[in-house]
Amino acid sequence: MTIKKGDNIIVLAGKDKGKKSKIVRVFPKSGKVLVEAVNVVKKHQKKRKEGEKGQVVSRPMPIDVSNVLLFCAKCDKGSRAKASIVNSKKLRVCYKCSSEF
Repeated sequence: MTIKKGDNIIVLAGKDKGKKSKIVRVFPKSGKVLVEAVNVVKKHQKKRKEGEKGQVVSRPMPIDVSNVLLFCAKCDKGSRAKASIVNSKKLRVCYKCSSEF
């Protein structure tokens, strides 16, 4: 998986198509990512204690990794990542302009 926590991405598909955001968490086994302010769902929460009230809570849900693309600030577009070796270190670089992610 070429996407890591903290990466800037653009959403390719779904109700939030075109939004630019940041990765909060990555789930490699299920192939999903949790993105800040994308795919926000309202969950109804029952009361837990005697004096507490039930409420509606908004929380982001994971989306499939195939629906996001790394966002290159230099190109100002979404771009795939390729591996490049610089000073014996493997880096992720933009496929179009070769700037580092």
